[in-house]
Amino acid sequence: MCGRFSLTATPEEVQELFGLAEIEGFPPRYNIAPTQPILIVAGDLRRAEGDNRTNRRALLARWGFLPGWVKDRNDFPLLINARSETAAEKASFRAAMRHRRVLVAASGFYEWHRPGKGTKQKSTPYWIRPSAGGIVAFGGLMETYISADGTEIDTAAILTVGPNREVAPIHDRMPVVIEPQDFARWLDCLNQEPRHVADLMAPARDGYFEAIRVSDLVNKVANSGPEVQKPVADAEPEPAAAPATRKRSKPTEPPSDQMKLF
Repeated sequence: MCGRFSLTATPEEVQELFGLAEIEGFPPRYNIAPTQPILIVAGDLRRAEGDNRTNRRALLARWGFLPGWVKDRNDFPLLINARSETAAEKASFRAAMRHRRVLVAASGFYEWHRPGKGTKQKSTPYWIRPSAGGIVAFGGLMETYISADGTEIDTAAILTVGPNREVAPIHDRMPVVIEPQDFARWLDCLNQEPRHVADLMAPARDGYFEAIRVSDLVNKVANSGPEVQKPVADAEPEPAAAPATRKRSKPTEPPSDQMKLF
């Protein structure tokens, strides 16, 4: 799955990659979490015949997909991901897969390697980014949800697929990656049915990503600065425990020139 990602590229870099006519400014974001707004690109602008301007637009959407038929969004589960293998048949995603495919702009994503059940080891976080740098486009789905009081909210989910070589040792799922040469086909919901773009929902090619171990700082949404992407070395083994029969003496008072913790 994809539960956290990052977008630290500049608005100008995003505009150039996705061929946008305009884009509003935004700050770098290092730890994007579910329910927060995410930047998506849709190809749904209607142009008159002969108008050669792009039909793509950038907009913000809530990361947490809400199908139009939901009565009370507070009673509906948070859908941040959609399995690419079944999205075209699932009631929640079927309409969006046919009519509202989008691209999600990112600089990379985070994933956690979880130890087997019964172990006391903690999950290990990794920052997974394109090995060549730059921006990556995730395949996504969009729905404009209208609540009972008429309030509209754009919502989105990220499509996932099985892992490639770099992600497989960490997790069994990863975001769908749409390459720039396939943007037009993916966004063309008028002419390209889900079956026509099924080939695009495959694991990213081996070597596309690199996985970097990072600290537990990324676990907390409140940690939203570049420090969450700082690489860390492999954890050192814990020192052997002292013999149980040995009784420790009472610690002596530290010298007066040393700081005290309490």
